[in-house]
Amino acid sequence: MSLAVQALPGVSHRPLRAGVLLAVLGIVYGDIGTSPLYALKASVIHFSGVGITRIEILGVLSLIFWALILVVTVKYVLLVMRADNNGEGGILALMALAQRGTVGPTMRMALSLIGLGGACLFFGDGVITPAISVLSAVEGLAVVSPTFKSLVLPLSIIVIVGLFAVQVRGTSSIGRAFGPVMTVWFLVLAAMGLLQIAHNPSVLTAVSPYYAVVLCSSHGWLAFVTLGSVVLAVTGAEALYADMGHFGALPIRLAWVCFVLPCLVLNYFGQGALVLGDPAALENPFYLMAPESLRLPLVVLATAASVIASQAMISGAFSIARQCMQMSFLPRMAVLHTSHSEEGQIFVPQVNMALLIGVLILVLSFRSSDALAAAYGIAVTGTFLCTCVLATVTFRRHFHWPRSVALSVFGFFAIVDFVFFASNALKIPEGGWVPLLLGFSLVAMMTSWNRGRELMLARWKQDSLPLASFLARLPQSRTVRVPGMAVFLTGNPDYVPAALLHNLKHNKVLHERVLFVTVQNMDTPQAPADQRVEVSELAPNVHRVILRYGFMESPNIPRALEELTARGVAYNPMQASFFLGREVLVRALVPKLPAWRLFLFLLMARNAVPATEFFRIPSDRVVELGVRVAI
Repeated sequence: MSLAVQALPGVSHRPLRAGVLLAVLGIVYGDIGTSPLYALKASVIHFSGVGITRIEILGVLSLIFWALILVVTVKYVLLVMRADNNGEGGILALMALAQRGTVGPTMRMALSLIGLGGACLFFGDGVITPAISVLSAVEGLAVVSPTFKSLVLPLSIIVIVGLFAVQVRGTSSIGRAFGPVMTVWFLVLAAMGLLQIAHNPSVLTAVSPYYAVVLCSSHGWLAFVTLGSVVLAVTGAEALYADMGHFGALPIRLAWVCFVLPCLVLNYFGQGALVLGDPAALENPFYLMAPESLRLPLVVLATAASVIASQAMISGAFSIARQCMQMSFLPRMAVLHTSHSEEGQIFVPQVNMALLIGVLILVLSFRSSDALAAAYGIAVTGTFLCTCVLATVTFRRHFHWPRSVALSVFGFFAIVDFVFFASNALKIPEGGWVPLLLGFSLVAMMTSWNRGRELMLARWKQDSLPLASFLARLPQSRTVRVPGMAVFLTGNPDYVPAALLHNLKHNKVLHERVLFVTVQNMDTPQAPADQRVEVSELAPNVHRVILRYGFMESPNIPRALEELTARGVAYNPMQASFFLGREVLVRALVPKLPAWRLFLFLLMARNAVPATEFFRIPSDRVVELGVRVAI
């Protein structure tokens, strides 16, 4: 079944199918869909010291409801999702979009740092989400029977290890089950909530913002602290924007407004109705809503939902890592494609192992979802703030909003995000330092790598010979030409590759046909087909080839070079030899990087995947020549 729809401004037009809506439920809404497991309990528990009355419960419900409306529905669904970068979303795509209309290196650098900060906090979110989601789901066993409490931690570890172990198989094989499972999950959320609301319908009055205002005015500082837990109800909002490239904006919007939002609201209000009638139910209001005979099946369903939520964050971390590699903020890492048809389904072993280690450390250190809640919010709200700043620039420059309108609209949301962030900052000593430490560490690593690569390219340019001068002297030289084709990879198409100079120095020969290949990364998700390959003849049988890739693509040089035959350049992959320079990095007498940045850069360089593997060049067609580079 498909429906004809009108394309929305700023969103690529795609046909809407029922299967797409089902997939959206499984992939996009896993994170925010599991928030009812812990969000309300973590919020209301702050008032246990002063006494939990009707005002506190309704006030927290009102805060959660309006957070879902303002942050998720208005900010992300209605506004931010209009800012697509050729159909792709996510904070790095938004960063590229904001930079496109910006002049001045200082402003572009500032936007880069904001985008990187948001991306790094997203990695922190990717570490915490599996830990808190799986723990909170398995903790339901303790509600079924106190004798199961000792099994919560070991079972959580088993589920987490199994989750990361199957990543190498990709999401295609289990992706078909994601949508149906999450559909059942949301229907169960709504049914549980309706059952409790029927017993106490007065809880629906919490829809009014009056109760949120009363809670804040009567409790002041304590209400401000509570906001740090209320934000747990909107974790996963960034996924709506980040996954827009997979499904388009319309299915994500429809699924949220027509299905996910009502189910979440009903469940939160159902939990509130239960606690209103029985304050002791605050021990675990989510599981206590269900009849005792159904709690064990509910634990199984919740665990499946939490695994799906974790899967979405892990896949997002792989995608962000590849984008950072393409934008020269991370060294080359192995990228394995787990699907023959879907470019976005990838597996990054190094990132997967790092996430697994991080998740296990968190689980063994915090040991409960309540303790982890302190570490969760600050990563989410930090990303919200970064997105808000980038969206302000994008809507001002790209959509030509008047400055006053852009600042007023996104200034309001920035205030909301900042209040949430400030509240979560109070929890830094309790665990909020975890995502901050991870975020600052990743920013330091990424900026060090980017700066180090810039210095390397500058040094190459300083020590290299202009290509035009070399080609002008080539006919008069006594260089011996041998049969075959030599492919030289070079980062600067205007200069002679160091590998060629070393080959002439040691072997005294040059192939009859020569290709100078340069890979350029674009600030768009995918390179347009007509711009993928650019060929120009510099001399007889000497060609310059520029290959362009978007930040959502993985380079494949041999496949791209096969297109040369159609452009009049004879290319036989069995006769081509690839010459690469293997950089040997050493410390310069006067280093241009601070010692700590130089240490990080050299450490990452030593662990980078070889260019042959990253660019998918057959190893038996490669000749590597050592190049010493001092930085």
